[in-house]
Amino acid sequence: MKERPILFSAPMVRALLEGRKTQTRRIVKGAALEWLAPGMFTCECVASPENHLCPHGRPGDRLWVKETWQVFRPGSETPILGRMKEQPGGIVCMSYAASEDERVAEYPHAKRFNGPWRPSIFMPRWASRILLEITDIRVERLQDISEEDAIAEGVQITDEWTGCAEDLNGSHVQAYRHLWESINGAGSWDANPWVWVVEFKRIES
Repeated sequence: MKERPILFSAPMVRALLEGRKTQTRRIVKGAALEWLAPGMFTCECVASPENHLCPHGRPGDRLWVKETWQVFRPGSETPILGRMKEQPGGIVCMSYAASEDERVAEYPHAKRFNGPWRPSIFMPRWASRILLEITDIRVERLQDISEEDAIAEGVQITDEWTGCAEDLNGSHVQAYRHLWESINGAGSWDANPWVWVVEFKRIES
């Protein structure tokens, strides 16, 4: 079993915390993409754990979530901005952008803080609060996502996705399309790339 980091946006972190998200899709790159060339290997072969092509791991491996974050000391409204190593005995409080409301309720003194949020890419392992275990991995085209799988991706038919829920026509797939393009840019959905479909369950960190 191995552990690897994985980045999620604030809306997707909230979906993880609420138990709504059990899948994620990531673009296939490198050697795995070459294997998927016409006349080469099947999707099942490419996704087989024995071939070690998925950079996110294999069933049984774990993913620790990196998200936008802050660290501050109790009683202080100023976050710690310097480089931080693991804090085995230090007294610090974690603050997560995806759960800012909960943070404010628990630590009212930190309602206003000075300084920017730390980007998720810089989150160290010790600061992560969400641990996932991979249950299945497969390869498919992005647009092959089903309504059921779009729901498992954690999207909802709300104004959060397009600014107007009516634009989604009741479709979670359309909500996911909007999410995908917000992350990967205009035209990224129409490109219909091969993607890794990583299914997981949340476990105690």
